[in-house]
Amino acid sequence: MFCGSCMHDNTLARAILAGGDDALLVPCYSPIRVDEDNVSQRRVFLGGLNLFLDHKLPLWRRVPAALRRPLDHPAVLKLLTRLSGSSDAAQLGDLTLDLLRGEHGPLATELPPLLDYLVDELRPDAVLFSNALLGGILPSLRARYDGPIACLLQGDDIFLDGLPERHRLAAIDAVGELAGQFDRFLTHSRFYAAYMAGYLDLPASRFATIPLGIDAESFGPAATPPPPTIGYFARRAPEKGLHHFVDAALALATRRPGPQPRLLLGGYTHPKDATYAARQLVRLQEAGFDLVDVGSPDTHDEKVAALRQCTIFSVPTDFLEPKGLPVLEAMACGVPCVQPEHGAFPELLQTTGGGRLVPPHEPEALAEAWGDLLDEEPERRRLAERALSGVQEHYGMPALAQRTLATFAELRASSTDADETRV
Repeated sequence: MFCGSCMHDNTLARAILAGGDDALLVPCYSPIRVDEDNVSQRRVFLGGLNLFLDHKLPLWRRVPAALRRPLDHPAVLKLLTRLSGSSDAAQLGDLTLDLLRGEHGPLATELPPLLDYLVDELRPDAVLFSNALLGGILPSLRARYDGPIACLLQGDDIFLDGLPERHRLAAIDAVGELAGQFDRFLTHSRFYAAYMAGYLDLPASRFATIPLGIDAESFGPAATPPPPTIGYFARRAPEKGLHHFVDAALALATRRPGPQPRLLLGGYTHPKDATYAARQLVRLQEAGFDLVDVGSPDTHDEKVAALRQCTIFSVPTDFLEPKGLPVLEAMACGVPCVQPEHGAFPELLQTTGGGRLVPPHEPEALAEAWGDLLDEEPERRRLAERALSGVQEHYGMPALAQRTLATFAELRASSTDADETRV
């Protein structure tokens, strides 16, 4: 699968580099997979296989580095991740708690090379963690590095809430205790900042927002308008609301007799969701829809080509989406979106003006909005134009880089002021 957080981390690094500043994306656990120019460094720290063996077999920590190092090779890690599929929080409770223990757990053996690299070799002006679950590293890093350290929250609560109950509360407590050592938390929406402030019991002043960014110039509308097509492009899972999409399509057919729009489905299916996803396809097929299934495209161009086949786009999530990257990508192709009025979606659509909001978990309301846009071509075109221009203005790489660098400049300035006050 393509991980939305990894893709955004890569876009952020690209945006900073494109603006003439320095950025280095350091993979942890495994190499990242993206469908754009990958700017992450080749070396992987905290290699996932060694960490797993350290966790399961503590004696493995005594194995000489020369024997451990081959297991951190990107080719080996890529092969293993390809064979194993994506991680499932329900199976990672003990390992998560162990990693949050930092140098007192399996990280003890893997941390020194990362710390030496960051502190002695790179000597960065600032460090940005891509999630709070890496927080086990933080106390050891703080002991050797006095620059600003921030954390970008991109759905940490979703993983934590997916842990078995006996692990979940302990993991949330551990993350909350470590959270106090970050100088700032960054989120992609005001909604998620407020939500995570409550979730981690932190003051709102500790949060700042940066845009959800994409390489907007690599998208763009189709050369010729496609036939009426409603698209869904996201992981095929209950939390992403594929069943709501199907329910809405069936409701639309009842509301609007006669020829129905095409339906386009794309996205990765985790093995645990295979039965669920297959059932949704069967429901659409039994209803006689003209169904285009693009699967999970391997390249950026294939993804863009799929999105350009849509005239309306929806990912009616069950959960409170912290980012909404598929919606942003669809709008960057000039496709108006209809989304539930929860999570980050209201901010995305209000900022761009590129779609409509409907009550969450109400397929009938979703179907009504689809029908209105199918019947009102001038309005659909107006929303499409606003979607395209709104993404380019507010969510392109320049806006992402500028706001992120401004946040770190503020942190450095406040740190300098504090030092002068102490003197």
